[in-house]
Amino acid sequence: MSQHPSEEIAAVLSRIPVKIGEIKQELKKCILGQEDLIEEMLVAILARGHCLLIGVPGLAKTLLISTLGQIGELKFNRVQFTPDMMPSDITGSEIIEENHSTGLREFKFIKGPVFTQLLLADEINRTPPKTQAALLEAMQERQVTVAGKRYDLEKPFFVMATQNPIEQEGTYPLPEAQLDRFMFCLNVDYPKFEDEVDILLATTQDSQEEMNKVVTAEELIEMQAAVRHIPVPRSVAEFATQLVRATRPNQSESSDFVNKYIRWGAGTRACQYLALAGKVFAALDGRLNVAVEDIVKASYSVLRHRVIINYRAEADGFSVENIINELTKSLMN
Repeated sequence: MSQHPSEEIAAVLSRIPVKIGEIKQELKKCILGQEDLIEEMLVAILARGHCLLIGVPGLAKTLLISTLGQIGELKFNRVQFTPDMMPSDITGSEIIEENHSTGLREFKFIKGPVFTQLLLADEINRTPPKTQAALLEAMQERQVTVAGKRYDLEKPFFVMATQNPIEQEGTYPLPEAQLDRFMFCLNVDYPKFEDEVDILLATTQDSQEEMNKVVTAEELIEMQAAVRHIPVPRSVAEFATQLVRATRPNQSESSDFVNKYIRWGAGTRACQYLALAGKVFAALDGRLNVAVEDIVKASYSVLRHRVIINYRAEADGFSVENIINELTKSLMN
């Protein structure tokens, strides 16, 4: 691949900061605060990645994703996950229907809510693993297989899932294979004081801001393709790979710190997502190459759900974020 994007690609890349700015501005009509969360969600979308949002109830996780569906000319579906949901409730199912022209009965496939462009999987951990797994193929392959027949999903396709971290009764923790399909795991924090006051004032009256469509599916696909042409210098690729490998305990190069506190480290997909996120951060900054700082910026969201700490880490007061921070600092020194 050429180290310098063509003029056509460069023109698309130059429009990305402006277009993302327009999207953010439109989202601000409905979502107050949460600037970092919004940016990271948009980074994942430009990198063709899926997002898992974790936060307590009432922090506008669902509202943010549904608003994103409103301001984009995208097909949008929301699924409220429940314990009694079946895989066919997500993917769709075949029904027997009479063909009026022949009088014969035949199977007809009725598409499920996964056949969309932006899928909101609300409270994904409330449904059993069998139903959670129905999303695996869709998220990775952008296709669904029902009764041995393959159906392609429309581009662009994103899954934005929400999860409540405090209610454990009646929930089913996402297995590692499912978690690994999410590019980013984003923690949704409480808003700042000023933002919370503004939210109170804005949401306790009847007037509502009218939302405008500011991005099309074609524009997203074009920007996604352009981002992939941003080169990653070998030194930056080596840094990203070293960071991911540093999370793995019981390897020849593992540090005592990692062996002591990490039960399971990140896989190779984390390297890919660090690079892709780095490309988007570079594009948003108007640069045509990825820097180490872009990798560091993406490290928490990419590694947070891929690095599993042990009980000793929790006892000693170390969170996953603390450990990622220690690893990035040690590699940069």
